[in-house]
Amino acid sequence: MATKPDAYPDIAIPPGEYLAEEIGARGLSQKELAKRMGRPANAINEIINGKKAITAETALQLETVMPEIPARFWMNLEADYQLTKALIRRGAAG
Repeated sequence: MATKPDAYPDIAIPPGEYLAEEIGARGLSQKELAKRMGRPANAINEIINGKKAITAETALQLETVMPEIPARFWMNLEADYQLTKALIRRGAAG
């Protein structure tokens, strides 16, 4: 049986921050990444700025462009981000 952690993070880090680091390390611009993914550049910018979620389709597109990073990694980052935001909201409310 899983146990409840004693403490939760007090900051939610959007997966776009990791994406920005990764494309920066590869020397890619947001525009170039968007082009390789077949997505509008503003969609990538919104993900990087935490305004848009990484969907399953986006995760698969990221995996296609960066095959050494599986789609599951991006989905797990997104799920953790959403859960942490909810926990922070719950803590602030009660």
